[in-house]
Amino acid sequence: MKVTKITITGGAGFIGSNLCEFFSKEGYDVTCLDNLSTGFKHNIEPMLSLPNFHFVEGDIRDLETCRHVVAGCDVVLHEAALGSVPRSINDPINTNANNIDGFLNMLVAARDAGVRRFVYAASSSTYGDSIVLPKREHLIGRPLSPYAITKFVNELYANVFSNLYGIETIGLRYFNVFGRRQDPNGAYAAVIPLWVKALINHESPFINGDGTYSRDFTYIDNVIQANRLAALIPSQELSQKLAAYNQSLPTDSPRDTVFNVAFGGNTTLNALFDCLRTNLSHFDPTIASIQPTYRDNRPGDIPHSQASIAKAQSVLGYHPEFDALNGFAHACEWYWNNLKNA
Repeated sequence: MKVTKITITGGAGFIGSNLCEFFSKEGYDVTCLDNLSTGFKHNIEPMLSLPNFHFVEGDIRDLETCRHVVAGCDVVLHEAALGSVPRSINDPINTNANNIDGFLNMLVAARDAGVRRFVYAASSSTYGDSIVLPKREHLIGRPLSPYAITKFVNELYANVFSNLYGIETIGLRYFNVFGRRQDPNGAYAAVIPLWVKALINHESPFINGDGTYSRDFTYIDNVIQANRLAALIPSQELSQKLAAYNQSLPTDSPRDTVFNVAFGGNTTLNALFDCLRTNLSHFDPTIASIQPTYRDNRPGDIPHSQASIAKAQSVLGYHPEFDALNGFAHACEWYWNNLKNA
């Protein structure tokens, strides 16, 4: 499958802007769609002058906009969504409109434009109340939040469109992605940028629960690698490797599958806090004395999350380069350089 043109939705956001940067620098013709509601123009500022990068300010909830940005493209990387479990609990209607209606619009537009492959941001939240560790793609539980429901519905729609219309769909179930450009501001900021910002400002970060909950924190460069592999793997190779991997497991559709995207590790919130504090104290020794503040667990949170990445390794050749500790160090350095004087 020859790929020259790629459309990236949510391209001014955290993950999307990193994908835009990577693929445009690799010489692909990149169209970036973002409504700038949670993404930022400054995230893609360095790419705007490139002749092979095209920014469209628009909304995935508008079907005609979706048709416009996928015209002539080979692969869609669909990153646009309204994230955050707490946000979805507070505002399920907008979460549904963006994450399901918008997703369906992009699928319809891609189908009608003859797009060959549709790679989309799935989520570890799909595993819901399943207590099985590590998480494996074919074993999921019941969703615990409106956000998780929307991400599960995305997978259902992708499967149906693949079977009915022949479009290749690949869901990448992200596990707690972090790194450069992840926004530390706002009511729904993710834990790592939120804590880093607090520590830089000499404030005590809040830890939900007693700090023993754990996550498979995944550095952004691992996510870029997974998207590159998912976008570019030849169709025949993908089908053959899926068939071989699935010999003793439930069989994927020949044109639809999902992969965990993580490192395959496990870090408690207490250990995360210690790592961030230690890394930032290299820049400012006074940070080393800051202590966290504990409060109640959040509704919709699961105690532990850890991925099996065996399927992505076997089928895509995914081999994450950054473990959590290396990722934390890189993220802290980036935030220090970009937040300290902001």
